[in-house]
Amino acid sequence: MLTSMRTEQQMMTLILDTAEQDETIRAVILNGSRANPNVTKDTFQDFDIVYAVASLEPYRRNPAWIDRFGERLILQMPYETHIDPEASPPEEQERIVYLMQFKDGNRIDLTLMPTANAAYYQKLDSLSIVLLDKDGRIGEVPPSNDSDYHIRRPSEKVFRDNCNEFWWICLNIGKGLRREELSYVMFMLESINRKVLIRMLEWRIGAAAGWGVSAGKMGKYFKRHLSPDDWTQFQATYASADYAQMWQALFQMCDLFGRTAAEVAERLHFTYHREEEMNVIAYLHEVHGLCDDNK
Repeated sequence: MLTSMRTEQQMMTLILDTAEQDETIRAVILNGSRANPNVTKDTFQDFDIVYAVASLEPYRRNPAWIDRFGERLILQMPYETHIDPEASPPEEQERIVYLMQFKDGNRIDLTLMPTANAAYYQKLDSLSIVLLDKDGRIGEVPPSNDSDYHIRRPSEKVFRDNCNEFWWICLNIGKGLRREELSYVMFMLESINRKVLIRMLEWRIGAAAGWGVSAGKMGKYFKRHLSPDDWTQFQATYASADYAQMWQALFQMCDLFGRTAAEVAERLHFTYHREEEMNVIAYLHEVHGLCDDNK
């Protein structure tokens, strides 16, 4: 599969030749990691492509037109996908998105955007390289950079509310651990508090760097920004399905969050309500003791 992978040049030639030969496609824009000068290249990078088209209708009428890009392993069309049975069905959008994973290992995330969408041309994503502009509508574009993804300085209210959310959810996690409610605990730990912890770590990184830095989606570049000790502790916040290990991961997460929040508050001249942290940790130790005593 990966041994027969088409090269980057072959893929770019295919993407551009398709646009050149199709009169409906008026512009081609490259986004994402392949447009980011700060990202190390590898074979798993997607080709994030926007085709600006005169009309979406020819593509809606002929869904098989994407077969020209290669033999697919799987296709997803997120704007037409209805995953959650309790959510409202997706409405027809003024764009078409094809997420195409090919059998040779390449992937194209292709968005078709109508040229009538003038707002799109007025503010391109900072990670944008114009590969083709048949009508000259896009004009001058700054060199591609990741400034749209730099960590943003929070207000003091946002900082306080995130701290309050983290410590409040810790109570839910402790209660769930006492009851041995595995899926509930993992949801609270990973889907809620994990995001708040990552946000706080991002703020510390941003404050230290003058806010001119990105830590990547969901902190995927943390290893290059955190100290070795903090990176080791961050790793220790991930738990298995063993309840004793989940308790240890929770306490590691609490310690890392508390230290980081205090540092962010000091750097940004905010007030950190340490009593919330102390009260919650004392409560968690009490609940943990009940688990140990099996009372």
